Amino acid sequence: MNDDLPVTLRSRRDILRAAGLATLAASAGAACAREEGGGPTQPASTEAPRETFEDPRSRLSGELKILLWSHFVPSHDQWFDQFAKGWGAKVGVNVTVDHIDQAQIPTRIAAEVQAGQGHDVIQYIATLSQYEPSVLDLKDLVDEASKRWGSQLPLCRKSSFNPATGRFYAYSPGWVPDPGNYRKSLWTPVGFAGGPSTWDELLQGASEIKKSQGVQLGLGMSQEIDSNMILRALMWSYGASEQDENEKVVINSPETVAAVEFMTKLYQQAMTPEVFSWNAASNNQGLVAGKLSYIVNSISAWRTAQGSNPPVADDTYFVPALKGPKAALAAQHVLYNWIIPKHVKAVDNAKEFLLHYTANFASATYHSKLYDFCAWDGLTPNRKAWLESDPFGSNPKDKLKILVDAVPWSANIGHPGPASTAIGEVFNTFVIPNMFARAARGEASPQQVVSDAEKQITAIFDKWRAAGLVGG
Repeated sequence: MNDDLPVTLRSRRDILRAAGLATLAASAGAACAREEGGGPTQPASTEAPRETFEDPRSRLSGELKILLWSHFVPSHDQWFDQFAKGWGAKVGVNVTVDHIDQAQIPTRIAAEVQAGQGHDVIQYIATLSQYEPSVLDLKDLVDEASKRWGSQLPLCRKSSFNPATGRFYAYSPGWVPDPGNYRKSLWTPVGFAGGPSTWDELLQGASEIKKSQGVQLGLGMSQEIDSNMILRALMWSYGASEQDENEKVVINSPETVAAVEFMTKLYQQAMTPEVFSWNAASNNQGLVAGKLSYIVNSISAWRTAQGSNPPVADDTYFVPALKGPKAALAAQHVLYNWIIPKHVKAVDNAKEFLLHYTANFASATYHSKLYDFCAWDGLTPNRKAWLESDPFGSNPKDKLKILVDAVPWSANIGHPGPASTAIGEVFNTFVIPNMFARAARGEASPQQVVSDAEKQITAIFDKWRAAGLVGG
């Protein structure tokens, strides 16, 4: 037993472990249930999971103020608010939940940290490593979760742990893969009925679609999160990266220059200048409106189209990360980081809630309509069945099957190294999208933009390394 854990964490460890097993048993039992007439009931894979709850032996008290993003799948937020407040009512904690646009969260965190007041626990959809000096080390929470449910997905661990300090600056219970979304009716006439599988095929097919059908490709090069993700995926596919596994800056390489040259060609042949001013919703909106042939995104745009533009939803299919000369990797679309600022008093409440939330992650997966994946896969025993037979109306039902094994082609921000404080700052200052955009607009050569990016990134790494927060 870890004597450094709060009393409520210690007392609930065995109870919650048993509750987790009970959840698995309940799911299995539901699958075998029969109606009175002898026929099968609705399969367990289409049912909302049963949420578990065990009352702490020592009741909690006070408040818990939660801040998180406005989810791209609104049904998640409807569930989450009731779930959080319901937990609070049972344990004696007054829970308030605030949702804001994801792009506003880093600024809000900075303001609350500076003021020394605000929310008790905050969630973001990418690494928050740049705030490590201002947040609590959550090692006890991660250790407790791992004792209950086994090994945490390495992708999530690398996105919340700093090996240079040995601190967990965040708790990462979930993530979201980042597949390609393509319009089958547009790609079939150009010879790719199954969608592109390589970056070269993307260039070939998207160029022909734009030329013959007037529909452009949807990959951003702007100061927003999706551009940050997809441009790193392109770099990795060429064998390029910001840093190596030892946190040495290695961006200035022939591989990075080649990736920038490729993106410039892709822009010239298949895109329009609007990609330089996109926000995180732009590619979603473009796909739903039928104005884009291919985007790299989670399943949220397609889910939106199911309700607002069913013909586009039926025409949208998914492919894994595209293969380049060296690899096929995509950054995770979302990587949940939950942080507790150092000024927070309701620390036990926050940690207890996060454990309860994780124990019931199957509900988060279900009510996000299969958007959210758990860092402890055993907590979502029906995930594979749901993806292979979508309970929310895919046509065909197995459209999401490629996401069953998304981990091998997914990577953390900072790959092949950790998501350090330096990587967090590089990510949140949009060094990579700016680099690609300058070359695509013809403002500087590919070699020049890469050299300039190296100077920016090196300065950021040097600053954090001097503070003891980056290894190497």
